[in-house]
Amino acid sequence: MARIAVFPGSFDPITKGHEDLIKRVLPLFDKIIVAIGVNAEKKYMFTLEERKKWINQTFHFEDKVEVAHYEGLTVAFCRQVGASFIIRGLRNAEDFQFEKSISQMNRELAPEVDSLFLVTNPQYAAYSSSIVRDIHRNGGDVSKFLPNAVQLNDDF
Repeated sequence: MARIAVFPGSFDPITKGHEDLIKRVLPLFDKIIVAIGVNAEKKYMFTLEERKKWINQTFHFEDKVEVAHYEGLTVAFCRQVGASFIIRGLRNAEDFQFEKSISQMNRELAPEVDSLFLVTNPQYAAYSSSIVRDIHRNGGDVSKFLPNAVQLNDDF
């Protein structure tokens, strides 16, 4: 049975913190699905196509990484793709409290899907897509926060 994990998020945009987490879990799984969640209520800065392209370009060398998008519950998506694990990164204690609650609810909904938490490497602990978007929106250089494959235009 293949060991499949889902790493869900908006990836608006993918950051070096996301990239680092994916690289760190590669040895643990046969396939990692970077799953871009679609939320009709949320306004994204970057299109779904851009976000998919950046993730694919970042991991073009790795056959075990697949990019998908989904709507609805993450555990329902996990069942659909045969994943037994959800990968989550923890930057701080607040992330842990938030992710712990979601993980516990997910276990109630889908006991066969477990959550795996990885503590973010210290150099990426302050990175978040929302902060990167804000810096970009205000004309700042975000290149050091993004994987090399991500090139943002200046149209914001």
